Amino acid sequence: MNEMLRVIIDGKIMEYPKGTPYLEIAKENQSAYPHDIILVFVNGKLQELHKRLKTDSELRFVTTGTEIGNLTYKRGISFLLVKAIYDVIGHGKIEKVMAQFSVSRGYYFTIAGNVNLNEELLGKIEARMQELAEMNLPIMKQKIHTDEAIQRFQQYGMYDKEKLFHYRRASKVNIYDMGGFEDYYYGYMIPDTSYLGAFSLHLYEDGFVLQMPQRKDPKTVPAFEPENKMFRVRKESLKWGEMLEIPTVGLLNDYIVHHGIHDLILIQEALQEKKIAEIAGKIAENPDKKIIMIAGPSSSGKTTFSHRLSIQLSAHGLRPHPIPVDNYFVNREDTPVDEDGKPNYECLEAIDVQQFNDDMNALLAGKSVHLPVFDFVSGKRMYSEKETKLGKE
Repeated sequence: MNEMLRVIIDGKIMEYPKGTPYLEIAKENQSAYPHDIILVFVNGKLQELHKRLKTDSELRFVTTGTEIGNLTYKRGISFLLVKAIYDVIGHGKIEKVMAQFSVSRGYYFTIAGNVNLNEELLGKIEARMQELAEMNLPIMKQKIHTDEAIQRFQQYGMYDKEKLFHYRRASKVNIYDMGGFEDYYYGYMIPDTSYLGAFSLHLYEDGFVLQMPQRKDPKTVPAFEPENKMFRVRKESLKWGEMLEIPTVGLLNDYIVHHGIHDLILIQEALQEKKIAEIAGKIAENPDKKIIMIAGPSSSGKTTFSHRLSIQLSAHGLRPHPIPVDNYFVNREDTPVDEDGKPNYECLEAIDVQQFNDDMNALLAGKSVHLPVFDFVSGKRMYSEKETKLGKE
């Protein structure tokens, strides 16, 4: 008789035989969750559902409606896509399949090789993906020696991954198998293909976009909305990598080992400074433009960029005044909180938008303004004694 183990789920105490797969427990409890259970925390440690119950445990299920679950879904649907591409086109005609960067609500992919990518081929790939999803293929993890992984991915023609493993310090590597097709993914994976029914493919530029659900609505695929400006910027970054002959992490490791990192950093700095100089030149050609807005997520380098742009603008005879939006944070006690009760500095309400608009309008009207300075130690917004006026020191 199997040993019975004590399991706590959402405060409820249950019993399951030792060795029961977490997938089986998840299916028995799925009705209590609005979205698909995709992973599980076992005594606080994240686990895949194919693992088995070993000791008395407290389980906390992760669904596709969470950030972790949504990322796991995207990992799984990417795996499904790559398998479908090789199934439809064949290994002999493909040099490599690359997930390049995010576009709209999905990933932009390219296929290199003897391939004519068009709507007809993309339709066949999409149909194959749906077929694989309906087959409920299990996705199994294997832990193999790194040397063996290098040999396997060399045989598969996935040379970017082969090169990556050459620099792996650990002696073992996890690879995933879907119906006999093997690939490497960094992160946890879904249990089988039955979870992967929501997606769409869209031909775009030189490749296509795999559009995927978002965590707030994990069963619905949002409409594809091209982001042409962002796409051009990201594609330019890819061209830089190709120009330097380091388009992948494995080749970057190669470059550092054989040439060092110093020159590469100088090259990247030079390329970026050249781009900033070009931007400054365009701004200088439009003297009627008084305010330049710089957008980006937290810690993306907006403030640093604004100062480097200011130097280039000064070289054109202009007198820039960088104004960090961070200085318009509301006082810390007034900062909104997120769903976990933590301060949310990313939402618009964390900024005193009214004060920002008033100051910018005043500057545009030619008035002098005492700009705010946020004290991150006290969490208070203060004001500079020095007045700022456009076109003046």
